[in-house]
This record gives sequence, structure tokens and C-alpha cells, in this order.
Amino acid sequence: MARVTDLICYPVKGCAGTSMTAALLMPAGLAHDRSFMVISEDGIFRTQRRHPRLALIRPTISADGTRLTLDSAVSTDPHGTVHLDVTTSAARRDVDLFGASFQGIDQGDDVAAWLSDALGTASRLVRVPPEHDRIADGLTAGPSGYADSSAVHLLSRASLSHLNRRMTDRGAPPLAMDRFRPNIVVDSHDHARDADWAALPHAEDRARRITIGSAELGYAKLAVRCAVTMVAQDVGARQGPEPLRTLAGYRRAASGGVVFGAKFSVLTPGKLSVGDEVAVTEWGDAEL
Repeated sequence: MARVTDLICYPVKGCAGTSMTAALLMPAGLAHDRSFMVISEDGIFRTQRRHPRLALIRPTISADGTRLTLDSAVSTDPHGTVHLDVTTSAARRDVDLFGASFQGIDQGDDVAAWLSDALGTASRLVRVPPEHDRIADGLTAGPSGYADSSAVHLLSRASLSHLNRRMTDRGAPPLAMDRFRPNIVVDSHDHARDADWAALPHAEDRARRITIGSAELGYAKLAVRCAVTMVAQDVGARQGPEPLRTLAGYRRAASGGVVFGAKFSVLTPGKLSVGDEVAVTEWGDAEL
């Protein structure tokens, strides 16, 4: 049986993640995951593809989601931190996510000024409205906040180890898991590594239904990778061309794009904890 080795929430899309020992899995993913988004003044979402310094902004959100703190090594604010009481009652504004139109609740001028300073360009922060009804597509469709697509991104350590071996064979240094920004990281039990599905690279590609504790996930699609994977998360700067160069040699999907990891929709919410067993209850063929 495989197990959960890390749970990571990204309260603000594109910003740093927070590792947790336990988390609630809600219909739209881990509680508070990608529930905020940095946008330009005209409502276009900001991404590490164009603004890699987002990686250096570290959000902390209260359990009830009412208090958000941002701190960053790139802000020139002498205090280096901004605190805000999250509002869900302010006026809605139009936001653009990959060309699709949604609504966002603007979180005010103070955090906007702080973000503009940290990123060096005029920016604002919006929150997903309570009435947000986005459904992400895939083999299993499901609710999603401001994630790129489906609610949950799952990746195995075996897949990363396999990629790193290929990269080091080419003379490139290995990469940390944070380059791929997963929500759930799985690994095999050490005492049964030869028998566990999670010991096989890319086994998550074939998992169609997964149970973790009382929660259940349904496979949506493979995770198509982009230039964000070339951003070193600890320095907030692109350090290409890896891993895309190596992945392109063996992880091209039939539908196009380089893939690594899998996206899932939430079938049954529940509580997740590091150490939980991860059982695949239904398998399918990989979409490569």
C-alpha cells in the first residue's frame, strides 16, 4: 500500500505552497487551495510563467479562511509582511484565467500595493466568490477554484526519482518536488517497496479511482507541464531548460504537450493526513 508523504496547499495561485501534516479535502480540493489569485489591473491572472517572483511570496491563511498573511523576501516594505481580513462581501470584478471569464472579490488597496511592490508591477488580489461554480473538465469533471484545471494534483516520488535519474544521466542536476507544485505526494511503504504501485514511475497515470482515508478522488487528466517547472522556487527565477528538455524525450502525450503527474477531481471530501494509506480501487490505461 502506498502512503501520503506530503500535503501542500497553495492559498494564492502561483505563490509558494505550505506543507501540512493534515488537511481537509473539500469538493474543490484542499481547503483554501488556490482560493486567491494575483491579477493585473485589468483582471488578467498573474503566473510564474511571466512573474517568477511569485514563488517567493509565502501565504499563510487561518483555518477558517478569514485571515491571510503574505510575506516575501522580494518586498521592499520594511515590515516585509502584509495582513488582511479576508472579505467575501466586496464588489465582484471580472477576472481572466487562461482566456476564460470568472469573478473575483477584490481584497483591497493595502494588499494590492504590497503585491505591486513585491512583483514590480501593478497587481491586485482577488478571492474566489462563494457562488463560484466552475467545473473543470476531464475524464472525471469536478469543481475547481483558481487552479489551472482540476482540483487536485497528485505526484509520486517514484516518478520524480525516475526523472531525476534521466536528468543526471544527461549531466543535469536533480530537481526538488516543489518544481512541480503537487497537492498530494505519494510514496511506497519502505518495507514493501517491490510490491507497492507507488514504487513504479508514473503509476498515477493509470489510477482512475483513489481512496485516502474517507476521501475519494477520480482521475481527470494528465498534468501538462509548462515553463513554471523551470522556475527555481527558492530563488524565484527561471533556470531552464530542465526539466522540460528531459521530459520532452519520454513524456509527450498523444494529445500534445509534455506531461508529468496527474490531476484528480474530488468524489468524496474528507480529512487527509501525512502517513495515510493511498489505495487505487480502479485502474485504466495511461493517456500517453
